[in-house]
Amino acid sequence: NLVKQWYQRRVRASVICFAPAEAKKKKLKALTDDIAVLKANLETLQSELNSTRTDLEAAKSERVALDQDHAWQALHMAAAAACRGSTASGGTGPWGNAVIPKENTRSCDAICGATSFNRCDADVSINGYPGKAKDYTNNVGRYYNYGCATPGNTNVDFDEVKAPEDGVLRGDVAYYRFCCCRKE
Repeated sequence: NLVKQWYQRRVRASVICFAPAEAKKKKLKALTDDIAVLKANLETLQSELNSTRTDLEAAKSERVALDQDHAWQALHMAAAAACRGSTASGGTGPWGNAVIPKENTRSCDAICGATSFNRCDADVSINGYPGKAKDYTNNVGRYYNYGCATPGNTNVDFDEVKAPEDGVLRGDVAYYRFCCCRKE
């Protein structure tokens, strides 16, 4: 279609060279009008392209935020499972138990004690690797248990609250730490 239009314009342009003066003016005006229409169409296409690019960038940003939220949620669910498995009783009491992010400089006894879930059952450090396991020898995650009474490893990188938003996706942190707390 574009080739056909180009060919028709070439024919019009060649006709101008051999036509009488009045016909040449008409043809020249028609070609000038065609050029103006093409320029307007090009501007419209460029505007639409810029709008589409902006929409795609916004959608990508929303998707990254959603992926981060899901990654943090998966980590929190894994922490709850680690807490459940780290206590001899599996967690007791008449209420649901709590998983609270571990501040790197405080003990879980102190962190749990400052909430309504005032009893510490465990201090867990966990990490999982991205991607699906390929065989039964893959290491897909790591864990470590600290006692409730001491701060344990005080590396600030293990502190979720102080971590960057995308920290869970970057994969450059060995562990995130959590306190396993219950009401007593």
